Amino acid sequence: MTRNANFILPFIGLIWLIKLVEIFLNVTFAGFGIFPRTDFGLVGILAAPLIHGNVPHLLSNSVALLLLGSGLWWLYRGVARAVFFWCYFLTGGLVWAFGRPAVHIGASGLLYGIALFLMTIGLFRKDARSILVSVAVVFFYSGILWGVLPVDPQVSFESHLLGALVGIGCAWAFSRSPSLYR
Repeated sequence: MTRNANFILPFIGLIWLIKLVEIFLNVTFAGFGIFPRTDFGLVGILAAPLIHGNVPHLLSNSVALLLLGSGLWWLYRGVARAVFFWCYFLTGGLVWAFGRPAVHIGASGLLYGIALFLMTIGLFRKDARSILVSVAVVFFYSGILWGVLPVDPQVSFESHLLGALVGIGCAWAFSRSPSLYR
């Protein structure tokens, strides 16, 4: 089993397990999401990416996580864990600090971070492999960029926008890493 499957598949399995528990117990864990600038909302930095509003929300995030997360681990395995960590926790912390007063849940901020890392790494590395990856991800996922706009009050554009910024920051920070491809 490859390294990406060792991490991404169990993570996707965990978020599905959490949704199945919600369904079978007829409960919601949304209250454990990020509620900005509250003490209890800090729990959401860890919990929010694991909680999804409904099955279509979870399904769309799962497919994107599988594709983008596998790409991250397969192509940039030397920094993949660090990118995942920063996109997960820094995005959550920024949403807690700057998000509007609402409950923010879902793995979309993490996904935007990974996607924008993959989209922008080529700009910073300027090598053929990274440029090709960036172009391919832009081609297939450029539509997600609309998600950073506040068009639907039910969607945490803050998670999308802040995750995207964290992903770009990671691309810049890790672009010179000697262990990028290891």
